[in-house]
Amino acid sequence: MTGNESFDSMLGPGTEIHGRVVANKSIRIDGVVHGNIETPLGKNNVTIALGETAKVYGDITAYRVLIGGYVEGNVYGAEGVGVGGRGGGDGAVSYAELGIEPGAEIVGLMVKNAPKKSSD
Repeated sequence: MTGNESFDSMLGPGTEIHGRVVANKSIRIDGVVHGNIETPLGKNNVTIALGETAKVYGDITAYRVLIGGYVEGNVYGAEGVGVGGRGGGDGAVSYAELGIEPGAEIVGLMVKNAPKKSSD
């Protein structure tokens, strides 16, 4: 996972969404989302980033997920999941790579995605 993210869309801290969010490009969320956040299948290099003020009540499915706020739901990061020092959540986390800073708190099952085996 890289630290040099650029975001095509932002959801500010004063905004609240009720419903499913589909992101075709990277998005940073600092507000509240009541619903699932996902990227279409095959959309690589799309990052869903939650700032420290973000709260998501639903599942997040993306190529890369960065959590600085709170998630109540399952998180699926095809490439990886990163959780900042003030980030956390309650739900299962599925990842290829995982980064957790000191102070982060995840209550739930952590599942590493098995690498695809090549056939000889």
